[in-house]
This record gives sequence, C-alpha cells and structure tokens, in this order.
Amino acid sequence: MELTQTSKAEYRFGEYGPGYLLRGPRTDFGVVQLRPGDDASNHYHAQIEESFVVLEGTCTLWIDCERSYRLSAGDVVRCDPGEMHYFVNESDELFRALFVKAPYDPADGVQVPWVPGDPVPTEAIARAKGDA
Repeated sequence: MELTQTSKAEYRFGEYGPGYLLRGPRTDFGVVQLRPGDDASNHYHAQIEESFVVLEGTCTLWIDCERSYRLSAGDVVRCDPGEMHYFVNESDELFRALFVKAPYDPADGVQVPWVPGDPVPTEAIARAKGDA
C-alpha cells in the first residue's frame, strides 16, 4: 500500500508540468499543472493509454494535432496508445488534472514537436498509428 497527496506532486518544470505521485509497478498516477500560457508538449505513447480527470481550471486539449477540445473541471478523457495529445492553458487561471498511465513503462513516450498553427506532422501521426 502506498499513500500520498496531490499536493505533494513535484512538477517537472518547478511550478508546472507533470508531477508523478505514484510510479509503477503497473500504473503511474500524477498531476499535470499548467499556469496561464503554459503547455504540456505534444507526445504519444506506443503501448500506454493515458487518462485525465480535470480537477480545476480550463484548457484546450489537441488530439493528433487536428481535433481540439475545451476541458473544464469534472471532464474525464482517455487517450489511446498512439494518440498524440497536447494540452495548452489559454485561460487566466491555473489548470490541474490527475493523470493515470497504464501499463507502467517509463520509457514509452515519444515527443513530437508541434503547436497549433504549425503544419500537421503527418509522418509522425502515421508512425504513432503504426502505419509507417
């Protein structure tokens, strides 16, 4: 048994980014926190599905660099393996979401540089979907 609190997350970039709470052996739990104007880099996982529960604030979630969704407190999202996901906080308030990644594999993450307005990285999407 392990016990922790969301307030104990140590964010990757100091005051923002992902912060892990529990790691392995079968799942990862953490909190992603984005201040106004922050983003969480576009990426995908080959074998991991990643789910998010919005705790507070609003943000835009981009899926596969083509579809965007406005998320707010109470929303729950699951990203399947191979599905690129990118969060950006375009609001003037703090955004926080709990994330769960399974199965546990700390090496399964592929960064794909992209922000809205850039060309869609079609080759990277094809690789993520296993089509390349």
